[in-house]
Amino acid sequence: MGEVTRERIAILREADRILIEEVRKARLYHKLWQAFAVLLPVRSVGVMGDQRTYHQVVVLRLVQSVDGMTANWFPVESRVLSRISTRIVNEVQGVNRVVYDVTTKPPATIEWE
Repeated sequence: MGEVTRERIAILREADRILIEEVRKARLYHKLWQAFAVLLPVRSVGVMGDQRTYHQVVVLRLVQSVDGMTANWFPVESRVLSRISTRIVNEVQGVNRVVYDVTTKPPATIEWE
């Protein structure tokens, strides 16, 4: 979603890498139908250190499904979500907010856009 640039691709790849790494560490990988990060085409106001930031928003999407026709969001433990969010914000330059998609399919689809 949004303009495709080298910078946005790099941000998304790094956020997705962290997500999958933490999902594997938590031994959740084989319990999921899909797990991925989404980079929204909006920016978010935040504070990092003593300065205001206006950076990117990353959405995490983890779902369970049997056939892909319907899907439920995966109830990730808060400590795992916290670790993923903290790592993305601290390690991915240009991201200051991470959110978790808790929408089922239907009404939403698994993928974004």
